Amino acid sequence: MAQSYIYAGVGGYYGGNEGHLAGVFRRAAEDAHWQQVLAEPEAYTIFVHPRDPNIVLAGTKDGIYRSADRGATFKRANFPDSGVQIWSFLPDPADARHLLAGGSPVSIYRSNDAGATWTRQAQPQLPDRGKAPFAVRVMRLARDPNRPHEIYAALEIGGVMRSTDGGESWSDCSDHLIRLSIDEPRLRSKIVSDTEAEGMLDGHAICMSAADPEGVILAARMGLFRSTDQGKFWEDLRVDRFSPFTYGRDIKVAPQDPSTLYACLSVAASSKDGALYRSRDIGKTWQRFDKVKPHGTLMSVGLHHSDAKQVYIAARYGEVFGTVDGGESWRETPLPAGVQHVYALACG
Repeated sequence: MAQSYIYAGVGGYYGGNEGHLAGVFRRAAEDAHWQQVLAEPEAYTIFVHPRDPNIVLAGTKDGIYRSADRGATFKRANFPDSGVQIWSFLPDPADARHLLAGGSPVSIYRSNDAGATWTRQAQPQLPDRGKAPFAVRVMRLARDPNRPHEIYAALEIGGVMRSTDGGESWSDCSDHLIRLSIDEPRLRSKIVSDTEAEGMLDGHAICMSAADPEGVILAARMGLFRSTDQGKFWEDLRVDRFSPFTYGRDIKVAPQDPSTLYACLSVAASSKDGALYRSRDIGKTWQRFDKVKPHGTLMSVGLHHSDAKQVYIAARYGEVFGTVDGGESWRETPLPAGVQHVYALACG
């Protein structure tokens, strides 16, 4: 098998990142040494192209940076706007050249040449859900396995939006998330905004699986939630039955098995504990998968596109753990001292 690399996207938080290392770090899978391959600007998401791992994209606080040499070097893509944060990428299974990216303030960008150039799509017209100290972020995009033009986006702090035309236009899917916060006191949380629905609108990741083609699963501050009717109603998966942690930061479908999901669960956005949970039945039941003790919120899980035994997790303050034998053994490869606020992990 060809050499695999692990990538970490490191950013700042609220007050900036002065005095700390940010950008993109890379290491070879069998190595423990991290190399900073993009020093400026802060990075919030990393994407390894599933069909061509030579192409690696970094979503940053100033648009998109692209590598064509497996992350050894990056340069800023031909991106139409300055100062736009990019938080998510979505490939098109039908055409490897077609990609979408999600930004903050809420925006969608399209590339037809594998990420070299980008155009801004029409602005999503969404209801104002409340005031927060940062603009709403398109944290994750997910594509319907049977209807590829149907796409969902998890929004921080904005809930969920849905497109039926491949990302050209969007509709809001958050009414019932807000209703749940009204009906269920345990689902209320107000920290940085002016609404007690903030916790339900604090979407971090979203996924869809061919094993459950009608289901959309959202990872949010208040837990994991599933809709089977295009986001009109949401069911609480009650992950608290299986985990002492319910703050959902990441959720991904295993590329090799559509019934297997991985979820990063923690106490809160900035906490000292967290765990990686795995479901083998598309979210009905969960078991802890990792065998490590993170000292920060688990922010991201990286799954290898072709090797199911490689799984990596990143905790907020620079810890990275990984297994190359399907969870039997784990190794810690911390990022360099001075790294804070790891947002994303990817491998390939």
